[in-house]
Amino acid sequence: MRREGRSEDDGYRSALLPGVRASADAARLAEEIAFAAGRLSALGEAPPGVYGEARALSHSDLEEATWMCFLSSYLCPLEGDDPFAGVRLALARGPVPDLEGVPLGPRSSHDPARGSDTLRAYRQLVEHQEGTLPGDPGWSPSRRFERLFERLALPGFGRMGRYDLLVTLGRLGLYELQADSLHLAGVGGLSSSDLTTLAAKRLFAIGDPIHLERRAAALVEALEVPVETLDLAFANWTAPQRATLGFPAETSDPAALERAREALGL
Repeated sequence: MRREGRSEDDGYRSALLPGVRASADAARLAEEIAFAAGRLSALGEAPPGVYGEARALSHSDLEEATWMCFLSSYLCPLEGDDPFAGVRLALARGPVPDLEGVPLGPRSSHDPARGSDTLRAYRQLVEHQEGTLPGDPGWSPSRRFERLFERLALPGFGRMGRYDLLVTLGRLGLYELQADSLHLAGVGGLSSSDLTTLAAKRLFAIGDPIHLERRAAALVEALEVPVETLDLAFANWTAPQRATLGFPAETSDPAALERAREALGL
C-alpha cells in the first residue's frame, strides 16, 4: 500500500485528531488502525513464520525464542514473499551474527556502522538472567513492560524496536507484558525521527510528550483498542508505504475499522 502526502483540507474536524483537516487522512488512519489491530490479534492467535516458531520453542528454550523475537524486531521482517529471510539468515550465523549482507525490513533499527554492537549489548544484558530478560516476578504486566523498555535502551536500539519487541513478546505469551502508553518520550527524550512520534505530533497538533500520551489514551478509549495498536498504525499512517511486518497486507480487524470510522466521524 503506497500513498502520497497529506490530503487537502475539506473541512474535516475531530476533537480526537485536532491536527487532521482532511477526511481522507482520517479514513487512512482508520484503515491503519484496523491493520494494526488485526496484526495484534493474529500474533496472539496464529503467528506466522519466525513468530510462530518462537512461540512453539519458548516452552523448551525461552532464551532462543526470546532471541528470535529480538532479531525480528531489530532487523524487521521484509516486504514480499519471504518476509523472514533476513531474520533466518541472521539466526543461522551464530549467537552474535555478522549482519553484513542481511536484508533489512522497513522498520529495522540496524545501523551498519555499528556492526554487531547492538547484538552484543543484548547478549550481555541477558547473560546473567539465565538467558531471559531481567525482571522481578512480582511486577505487574504493565510495570514489567515499563521497566524492560528502560533496560532495553541498548546502543542502536531505539523506541521503535524496543516497543515492538515487548509488544511481540507479550502477544506471543513468552512474558507477561502489557503496554499502558506509547512511551513516546522513553529513554533519551522525545525522538525526532521515530515515525510513531512524528505522526502523533501531526495528528494531535502538539509536541509535548505528556499531552501526546494523554491524547493517545483518549483516542484508544474512543476506539476501544489497546494502546499498542497506535504504534504501528501511526507509523504506517505517516510512512510512504505500509510496513506489514510479516503479515498479509490485507490483514484487518473489521470491528476495529467500524469503531474507528464511527469515532472519527467518517
